[in-house]
Amino acid sequence: MKLFLRDHLLLTMIYAIQMLLMVFVFWLDGYRHLEPILYAMFLSTCLFVFYLGYRFIALRSFYFRLSEPITEMNDALAEQSSQPLAIGLNELMASLYRLHQNDIRMYEKKLQDRITFINQWVHQMKTPLSVIHLTIQHEDDPVFDSIREEIDRLSAGLETALYSSRLDQFEQDFVVEPVHLDEMISNIVTANKRLFIRNRVYPEVAVNKKWVVASDEKWLSFALSQLITNAVRYSSGLGQKVTITVYLRGKHVVLEVADHGVGIPKEDQKRVFDAYFTGENGRQYRESTGMGLYLVHEVCKRLGHRVELESEVGVGTNVRIIFHEMLQEDVNPA
Repeated sequence: MKLFLRDHLLLTMIYAIQMLLMVFVFWLDGYRHLEPILYAMFLSTCLFVFYLGYRFIALRSFYFRLSEPITEMNDALAEQSSQPLAIGLNELMASLYRLHQNDIRMYEKKLQDRITFINQWVHQMKTPLSVIHLTIQHEDDPVFDSIREEIDRLSAGLETALYSSRLDQFEQDFVVEPVHLDEMISNIVTANKRLFIRNRVYPEVAVNKKWVVASDEKWLSFALSQLITNAVRYSSGLGQKVTITVYLRGKHVVLEVADHGVGIPKEDQKRVFDAYFTGENGRQYRESTGMGLYLVHEVCKRLGHRVELESEVGVGTNVRIIFHEMLQEDVNPA
């Protein structure tokens, strides 16, 4: 209603000025009979009000659509009136929608091509890394330790690139199933044993029960690997432990990774889950990409889990993955 009144405000003002001009012309002409003039104005006003009423009824749905926010594209394209103005708007919206769909399809194709390229490139790079690893696996010379370290870094970087590219198609690449946390944690710690040894950081796993949660093991393993890598990286050379624990908090199972490293400044903690944010520690540790915690947060959000972080400079960092529900199996003792 407000939009209709605003749209016809100028017309109403012009009509009022026209009535006054008509009376003024009659008055200048010497016509002094007020009753006929008022009667003519009354009839003219009735016709004007009738016109406004008809237009409001005919375009009521049209003005309502313009006044309310659109929640679905079908609402924007729905036929609202047979009036020329409404028909013209519908045709314009349909044309814009077609252009929009063409743009979306174009960008989706570009994105898909990019993801396909990254996936193929990562798999191609894994092959020479595997060959190098097999070539030097029985070599004891200390120089080969540096090569193994670089191989591990390259493998971790390729894995991060692969999962980052797949994140946009997450819904097509995950399966919710029972995940045994103790087995998953053990496998990840074993896979990262060289990382622990190289950085003189020691894992401590405290899982007293066979906790089972509903999740996707592949994506959850990737998220936990990122947390462990971060914990080791920021505790390197300190001879500290990285503690991985699973416990029950209320009705929720909590998987916690705690380190005793450099910690995260308080002013950076609100942004640590933002993509590419490295903060103060990122300026000291050149390997930091700002993607680790971002990917953990995004993966857990899409899996329906929650992530918490507590940190204090010089004391360490605790990151928790909180599962909304536990399965019946996780009450069985180990």
